[in-house]
Amino acid sequence: MHHDWPSQISEDTVLRQHQSSGNVQTVCLPMRGRSRDCILDENATWYDVDDLIIRILNVAMPGYSLVNGVKEGELMNLCTVVRQVFLSQASLIELQPPIKICGDIHGQYADVLRLFDRSGFPPTVNYLFLGDYVDRGQQNLECISLFFCYKNVIDDIKAPGYGYSSRCVSIDIVIVQDAFATLPFTGLIAGKILCMHGGLSPKLKSMDQLRQITRPIDPPNPSLHIDLLWSDPDNYIRGWASNCRGVSYVFGKDVVVEMSALLDIELVARAHQVVQDGYEFFANKKLVTIFSAPHYCGQFDNAGAIMNVDENLMCSFTNF
Repeated sequence: MHHDWPSQISEDTVLRQHQSSGNVQTVCLPMRGRSRDCILDENATWYDVDDLIIRILNVAMPGYSLVNGVKEGELMNLCTVVRQVFLSQASLIELQPPIKICGDIHGQYADVLRLFDRSGFPPTVNYLFLGDYVDRGQQNLECISLFFCYKNVIDDIKAPGYGYSSRCVSIDIVIVQDAFATLPFTGLIAGKILCMHGGLSPKLKSMDQLRQITRPIDPPNPSLHIDLLWSDPDNYIRGWASNCRGVSYVFGKDVVVEMSALLDIELVARAHQVVQDGYEFFANKKLVTIFSAPHYCGQFDNAGAIMNVDENLMCSFTNF
C-alpha cells in the first residue's frame, strides 16, 4: 500500500527537523510573557507547539498513534487558536517567493510526510496548500493537525469539507468546521500568480473583490466564493458552461486569457482535479492544475506533484 511509512525517513529525521527549533513559526497568537511556541487551552494549560508537532509526526512511526500521542483537548484547542490566526489575515493572502505550492492531499498523511522529506520541512521551506487536505484518506486529523501547527508558514486555501474522521481520535467536528470557515479563499504570489482551490468565476472582475471577502462564511450557491472552490477548466468549450459536478461552472481557455489580462497576472494555480502527472497545464500555460495525492484513494496510478516558485517566478515541478 502506498500509505506505508517511507522507510528512508526515521525517527532521527523527525527529531532533527524539530529539535532546537527556536525560530519555528507556529500557529499561536502573540501572548505577553509567554513563549510564542506555546498555546493556551480553555483550562489554562500551556502546550509547547514544537512538542505537539513532534508527537503528530511520530504518529507515522511504528508503535505510535494519534490517540496515544495527542490529547483530544489539544487538538480542539489548536483549532480554536488557528481560527483566530486565520481571521487576523486577509482573504487574499499576498505572498513572496520562493514558495512551494501543493494541491489536494485528501488525508494521505504518509504522502504529506514524503512531500516534506523530499522538499524540506517548515519553517526551512514555505508552502502554500490549495485545499482538499481532508476527506477520503485514512488520516485526516493527522493532516489538519500538522498543517494547523505549521499555520504561519502554511497559508491554506479554503477547501470543501467532507468530514474529518480518524481511526484514532474523536473530536468535535463543529470546532474543526469553524476553523475551516475562516480559511482564506485565495493567494497571490508576487502579484502575478493567483492561487485558489477550484478556479475562476464570471463574477470576478478585480483583485479587490478577493480582498473584500468576509469570513467566517458558509459560501452561498451561486456566488463568487463557490466558483473559487468548485469551478474547473474545460478543453472543449469557450466561455462558461454548467459544471457536471452540479455546482459552479466550467470555463474555456479564452476565459483564462481574458481574465489574466484583466487581473494583470501571469499564471493561475489551482487544484481540485486528479491529473496523471501531478500537474497539468491549460490555456497555453496560463493555468496549471496541481494534485499532491499520489495513487489517489488507492484507485489511481497518478503521481503527486508540487510546484516550486523561485525568486524570479520561475516555476518547476517535483514529483513524489
